[in-house]
Amino acid sequence: MLRILNLFSLLFWLAVIPFCIGLIPANFISAKKRGPGFILLAGYFGMWALFEVVAIPAVLFVKYDNFKVASVLFAVLSILCAAAGLWLWYRNRRSHKTSCKNDTNVNFIDRIKEWMAAQVKRMSWAERIEWFLFFILLGFQLYKAVAYASFDGDDAYYVVESLIAQQADVMYRILPYTGRPTDLDVRHALAVFPMWIAFVAVRSRIHATIVSHTIMPLVLIPLSYLVYYEIGRRLFRRENLSIFMILMTIFQIFGNVSIYTSETFFLTRTWQGKAVAGCLVIPALFWMFLWIYDGKKEVTEKRTTPRKAGRRHEDIGLWIVFVCINMTAGVCSSIAVFLVCILMALTAFCLAITERDYRVILKMGAVCIPNVIYMAVYVIVAYSGLF
Repeated sequence: MLRILNLFSLLFWLAVIPFCIGLIPANFISAKKRGPGFILLAGYFGMWALFEVVAIPAVLFVKYDNFKVASVLFAVLSILCAAAGLWLWYRNRRSHKTSCKNDTNVNFIDRIKEWMAAQVKRMSWAERIEWFLFFILLGFQLYKAVAYASFDGDDAYYVVESLIAQQADVMYRILPYTGRPTDLDVRHALAVFPMWIAFVAVRSRIHATIVSHTIMPLVLIPLSYLVYYEIGRRLFRRENLSIFMILMTIFQIFGNVSIYTSETFFLTRTWQGKAVAGCLVIPALFWMFLWIYDGKKEVTEKRTTPRKAGRRHEDIGLWIVFVCINMTAGVCSSIAVFLVCILMALTAFCLAITERDYRVILKMGAVCIPNVIYMAVYVIVAYSGLF
């Protein structure tokens, strides 16, 4: 009975809550751009961004029981955000019954059912075989990641930090190597991904080591492939998407040419923040870049046609997700924040030239504001001596 309750708790915090949170930005983009994959990914990035907002102040300003404070506050805010997402979905569903003028008011459940039925119906037998092969390769990776879990020296820090938070309700105030109190280590203290793992462990009442080495690969590896799937939808025709996904699985399986490659981290250090930054956050940024490029093309086309009365502002939800992805970089790794800002700046510069719209620079600069604040906090904590 206890194991069943643990399983339901995991499903609640790792599936239900992220999906409901993802309904918030999904309500503010056009219906043709959202799907179950977008909603789930948006929910995870939104959840991690929310955890950063809650956990970092607790690390800095609460010395004793700071994990307990952050855990309770994050749980409450997550449930409230999930409820807000459900309310927006319900409101749009009701408005769709009375008016079908706005495509953003399409029932999510109906859209998901129609999308899944259309995908299966349009597939040829060759595509079905290719997708079957992809899922076989994905299942092989998940089996290897769980049954042959890799242990390395970093586990002595990251996994033990999660365990300390679970058992002592303290974040980054006890040195994992000795078990003694220590000063705040700014290099790790602002990257709170191990604390999110500890939160999942506490809510599910499962040992933090088991959550790190067994549960996280089963969650993060499929999420990474979901990002690749969304990228493939933007780059390839439907009949070529399965081949792209198969190639991605092959790259991941045979990418262990060095201990420093993203493929190595993807399968052997899945639960570490730097692995999530390299294999999930950065690909998600490219996913958003592709959406923005398509959005710019649509805006250009609409300028040549009369505007419809009452049309909403284009795709605010995409920019909300963009901000959450940038904030997730700080959850994963402090250096990832700097790398993401450089990538954003280069992409904004290229888009401004190719699209001849220099407002893109201002928009992406606004998206990076949380990262700038993060770096400012990092400098203050590292050099002020106040913490």
